[in-house]
Amino acid sequence: MLIESETTEFKQSYVDEIKKTIVAFANTNGGILYLGINDDGSIAGVTDADEIMLKASNAIRDAIKPDVTVFVKTEPVIMEDKPIVKVTVQKGTACPYYLSGKGIRPEGVYVRQGASSVPATETAIIKMIKETDGERFETARSLNQDLTFQEAAKEFKKRGVPFGENQFKSLKMMSTAGIFTNLGMLLSDQCNHKIKMAVFQGNDKSVFRDRRELTGSLLKQLNEAYDFIDLYNGTRAEIVGLYRSDKRNFPPEAVREALLNALVHRDYGYSAGTLISIFDDHLEFVSVGGLVRGITFEDMMLGISMTRNENLASIFYRLALIEAYGTGVPKILKAYQGERIQPKIEATENAFKITLPNRNEMPGNETMMGIEAEILTLLKKQPELTRREVETTLELSQTAAGRYLKKLVTNGLLEAVGKGKNTRYRLRKPS
Repeated sequence: MLIESETTEFKQSYVDEIKKTIVAFANTNGGILYLGINDDGSIAGVTDADEIMLKASNAIRDAIKPDVTVFVKTEPVIMEDKPIVKVTVQKGTACPYYLSGKGIRPEGVYVRQGASSVPATETAIIKMIKETDGERFETARSLNQDLTFQEAAKEFKKRGVPFGENQFKSLKMMSTAGIFTNLGMLLSDQCNHKIKMAVFQGNDKSVFRDRRELTGSLLKQLNEAYDFIDLYNGTRAEIVGLYRSDKRNFPPEAVREALLNALVHRDYGYSAGTLISIFDDHLEFVSVGGLVRGITFEDMMLGISMTRNENLASIFYRLALIEAYGTGVPKILKAYQGERIQPKIEATENAFKITLPNRNEMPGNETMMGIEAEILTLLKKQPELTRREVETTLELSQTAAGRYLKKLVTNGLLEAVGKGKNTRYRLRKPS
């Protein structure tokens, strides 16, 4: 007498629930489903085997993804002179199989546990994906298949690059079977990886001035992150002779390359967000995932590159966001050519950090004379200035304004009147 087990299940007749059983068999070790046998193993038979076979075949074809039909055989058999439908399922090669209406989530993915079909845990689902698709994150199937691409479509259109289902497959955002990959998820509006941004007062993390958490498509995060940094990337004036030139705290080219590096080369197998921190004297980019295996720190500094996310990098290249692999770090260093303090690049086994110094906050920087000259010019037009007025007029930080005023007082060019917040500065009269 037959009994139910991990590889055997009975149904008295066709019911919609057989789809869960087929999915569970395909995800575990295969099995046989008998339609026309009672739970106790007694033979009930079916009234119309052909109709039941058609229903079962249609359900298996339409409601289960990826296509599992090649691993399923449906046939009529006779037991105790009664017609039975026998559905034989082999373990599939594209696990996890799931109910298309539920997606690659526990409520859509089933496995066998004893004689029952039960929802798979998210850990089990991820393990199946890795075993089937390999360890590369961007090529594995996305757990979320309900993806939209409004933000990505805007970016592709802006740059004159075609974007549609054909491109989904050619760009590796979708498999040939029509399943979205993790790369597709990263570019989708539903991307679950974030950029966490913060602006701090001074040069440490003791006081927040502003913070932002960016979500959605990586292309949207890229634009929003750059705009946020640009908002706090002050401009200082340099005066050389009769000429004035503006100098950003952080070279825009260096900011751009550091931001692209943080997004393109991070390890998205980790859930931790990319961190961007803005201080008075420096800007930090920290992304999870150290150097790609096979590349040393010295190799990277020479411009040698091995990309962790090849398909993502290829899309950024197609969108003209990056020019060529391995040029990011050299461009950052070139942007600081001739500056006293250079960018700092650090890599550990699990993290990568780029620190850009504020060119206008460097002690001894040549721009000091330019700023000091502007303060003296202002005081030739009005009798007194407060630190706050200097800070606002010349777009300086509180620390920088105070430092320049103090130096002018020390050098005997200015005199301070009053104390504390009421302190005013004026030109020192010749003695």
